[in-house]
Amino acid sequence: MPAFRTRRRVEFRDTDAAGIMHFSTFFLYMEQAEHEMLRSVGLTVMEQHAGSVLSWPRVSVNCDYRRPLRFEDEFEIEVMVARVGEKSLTYVFRFLHQGHEAATGRITAACCRFSHDGPPVAIPIPARIVELLHEFQDLAPPPELA
Repeated sequence: MPAFRTRRRVEFRDTDAAGIMHFSTFFLYMEQAEHEMLRSVGLTVMEQHAGSVLSWPRVSVNCDYRRPLRFEDEFEIEVMVARVGEKSLTYVFRFLHQGHEAATGRITAACCRFSHDGPPVAIPIPARIVELLHEFQDLAPPPELA
């Protein structure tokens, strides 16, 4: 399964009173890992495209928790492109700690053109972007996305 991998450490600011990583922090780490993956292939979440800015507003985000991550734990985040639609992408994330899955998450983002004189407009994903993300695409999406 092709995945982009990055490592993090649970910081004190990311924990609750019990020293466990707060549930909301998983969403921040998912977004950071997505941005890092995009940069690894020469992309960014705010691309210049055809005279305007192309970006990726989120239309759906979720995370399922299996094991706690605690202050100072080092963990790995895997990012994969689970689905490429005409105008949206779905990423899946796995949080791994000492060989165990701590959480899984998903982000669906719409490809939108932004201009100064109107609201964002969903547009087809440029072929160049699809091609660059292909190395992280799982051709057999998880059952919940099928």
